[in-house]
Amino acid sequence: QLQLVESGGGLVQAGGSLRLSCAASGRTFRGYHMGWFRQAPGKERQFVATIDRSGVITSYADSVKGRFTISRDNAKNTVYLQMNDLKPEDTAVYYCNLVSSVGATMASGNYWGQGTQVTVSS
Repeated sequence: QLQLVESGGGLVQAGGSLRLSCAASGRTFRGYHMGWFRQAPGKERQFVATIDRSGVITSYADSVKGRFTISRDNAKNTVYLQMNDLKPEDTAVYYCNLVSSVGATMASGNYWGQGTQVTVSS
């Protein structure tokens, strides 16, 4: 059973930065493409970024392109999301999960963790 634990969220002013982490355990992490998703209050969960199993190929939602960077450390079973130039509209709970491919915009597994709250004040 795969378990995913997100961390690193917090309250930050617009223009600030945060680095989120997603620690995986229970299954072979390096064999999976991974993605970050977010859900704002009253809205559906949306795709943010994905990364292939080797950490070479990435994909981003247009709303975060150029500001967010996804990366992974397979030795640590962890995927990261570096968020720069944060905007109030980035406020949401952020989750990680498996994806079927780097181009996917939906999660492929039901391994949702508790997420980590990111709040950006104006």
